[in-house]
Amino acid sequence: MKNYDTTQTALQQFKDPAQVAISTEALHVYYGQHEQIKGIDLQFPKQQITAIIGASGSGKSTYLRALNRMNDEIPTAKVTGKILYHGLDMNQKQIDVYQMRRQIGMVFQRPNPFAKSIRENITFALKRYGLKNRDALAQRVETSLQQAGLWEQVKDQLDKSALALSGGQQQRLCIARALAVQPEILLLDEPASALDPVSTRIVEDTLNELKQAYTIIIVTHNMQQAARISDSTAFFYNGQVLEYAPTKQVFTRPQIQATNDPNYSYEV
Repeated sequence: MKNYDTTQTALQQFKDPAQVAISTEALHVYYGQHEQIKGIDLQFPKQQITAIIGASGSGKSTYLRALNRMNDEIPTAKVTGKILYHGLDMNQKQIDVYQMRRQIGMVFQRPNPFAKSIRENITFALKRYGLKNRDALAQRVETSLQQAGLWEQVKDQLDKSALALSGGQQQRLCIARALAVQPEILLLDEPASALDPVSTRIVEDTLNELKQAYTIIIVTHNMQQAARISDSTAFFYNGQVLEYAPTKQVFTRPQIQATNDPNYSYEV
């Protein structure tokens, strides 16, 4: 891969802290001795979709997982720096990670529904968080499936196995499952990479609807997808962010050499 100058960056900033849903300061992620994320400072605006783009190995997914402490599950991982959410550093040891993930939900690259019914996929986490009332659970099931654009397709088969759904339906069920616990932020790691074009467009339409109420951060290697659905785009290269700006500017008036290089490969 061609080397680019990483000393030149163009990163948008938000002067009003009230605009920012979550941010990182000097965030580093290490796997053993390898530094995967190299001191990233980023702010993510509320109720917008931010796309994270870059080539394979640039640190996109590692950074996304850091935002809700998923790297804690990797024995060799070490994360330093700050993850600021509502003024608190989520990277402190005393933070209740389980409760934090209720506010910062995540959907992974491949659909991963539980081997349970559609209904149980939604209610499982709710019950763990203490919601027991049957009517309240039923309402949360309906609301989250509606938000994910799946209710009309499954409302008469809620006790059917989630594994019997199509790939696109399974991914929307995973989105509904994340929404059921009412997070403020939704993280998505390549959510449509395993889906066909029709299912991909449905998921994109769903995300555009959801940004009215949620802050969405999506990792994608699909430039057309980033251009279609995101408000801002962050360009990752070698564990750093070289450019972060409104999406239209990134794709039409890029400020950095790599972003402006037509031969740069984003493929994973």
